[in-house]
Parts: sequence; structure tokens; C-alpha cells
Amino acid sequence: MMAKLRATAIVVGFLLFTLVCMPVQWLLLKLPGGAARTFPNWYHRRVAALFGLNIRVVGRPVTDEGVLIVANHTSWADIVIFSAVMPISFVAKAEIARWPFFGTLARLQRTVFVERARRSATGQTRDVIRERLLAGDALVLFPEGTSHDGNHVLPFKSALLGAAEARLASGTHVKVQPVSAAFTGLYGLPMGRENRPFFAWYGDMEMVPHLWEALLAGPADVVVQFHEPLSLDRMDRKSLAAEAESLVRAGLSEALAGRV
Repeated sequence: MMAKLRATAIVVGFLLFTLVCMPVQWLLLKLPGGAARTFPNWYHRRVAALFGLNIRVVGRPVTDEGVLIVANHTSWADIVIFSAVMPISFVAKAEIARWPFFGTLARLQRTVFVERARRSATGQTRDVIRERLLAGDALVLFPEGTSHDGNHVLPFKSALLGAAEARLASGTHVKVQPVSAAFTGLYGLPMGRENRPFFAWYGDMEMVPHLWEALLAGPADVVVQFHEPLSLDRMDRKSLAAEAESLVRAGLSEALAGRV
């Protein structure tokens, strides 16, 4: 009963807080300045606290220039987790823009939507990403192409890393920073493999019921590890994908084993 009361209070608080913040972000998108970039970070830090996501950051993110972040993808919670760590936007499949409510949140966070089924849209999307990176934005891409159970990392698809070919004003390729995120604890105790699916959203799971189950499960500890940046200045795209995948897989393994 207490778990249901807690989860209900969280959902009500989340909806009320979000409905207040949505018009604020809409207005900031219309105004000059960088507030539209930083406000989602402020918002998600509070949502993470409300959801009971205790985030520990290891390593240092690239913040002095545009950067393409490539990370493992476990859950809808990844959006909250990464957004709570630093001001970012996401590169996501276009159908998310059509989702009720959550699609609106994605648009307000300046998500770049990719029409994967339309080759004619690829060049236009690359131009948008390049402009955002040149403007100093941090964009998050999930090169596994899908989410999974949180216990391992799927192969990175090099085709999804086309944005890494963007060049900055200096002529160098944009930095690509691998980041691993791991659910490591539940109620302050180590989270076993059997409990991770409470937070991992994948397959044919429906989002809202899964969110409810995660809230019932209780507060979770998360480790977000920033690895050394890579670049196409020093390797080709397939090599970059393989190296990023290796770093993220090692980071996930270390975090799940409690070594970071």
C-alpha cells in the first residue's frame, strides 16, 4: 500500500510540475539567449529527484564545444538521467514526435527527429545536426538503435554515427564522447540482474505501465560514466563505432560490478 501511495504521489507531482514547466520552455524557445538549452536540465534534475533516481557522475563531459554523445540505451529513464546531468538534446526516431504528451516534451527539448525510412531526409537531418553542433549543443545518440535489459550492450550501428562526420569551424571533426549509464542500486542496496528489468524498458513493453512498475519498485541508483572523447580525425566511422561500443560496454560492466 505504501508503495502505491508513493507512486501515486510521484505521478501527480510529475504531471503538475511538468504542466507548469511546459509553457515556460515553450516561451523560452521563442526568446533569444541560451535559456531554452539550460531550462530542461533544471527541470530534469528535479524530475530525477522526484522519481528517486540517485545519479552519480564519473568522468568529465565535453562542455566547451558541440559534442555528439553516444550511449547505451536501457529505458525511458535515460532521457531523465542524461538530461539531469547536463544541458543536452537528443537524436531520436521521428515517430517519437507523434507520441501523445511525451512527443511534446521531446519537441520542447529541441530533439532532432530522424526519418530512418526516408533516405531523402538524411541529408537534411545531417545539416540540422551539424548546425546544432556548430552552435555548441550536446546531442545524445543511442547507436544500438533500440533499448534493452540494462545488463549488456548491443552492437553499435556505425550507420547511425553519420553525424560524427560533421566538421566544426576549426575544420576538425566533432568530438564523439562515449557514455555508459548503469542501474546499480535499489533502495541503496546493490541491484541484482533480476531487478534491473523494473527500470529497463524494451521489447513490446508499454511505457505508462512500465513507468508505474518502476515507481513501485522504489528509488534507484544510477552511475553515468563519461569516457574519453573520440573523433573521425583519427579513425574511420566503423572503427569509431567499435571503439565507442567497447568503452561503453566496459563502463557498464565496471559499474554493475561496483568498480566505479
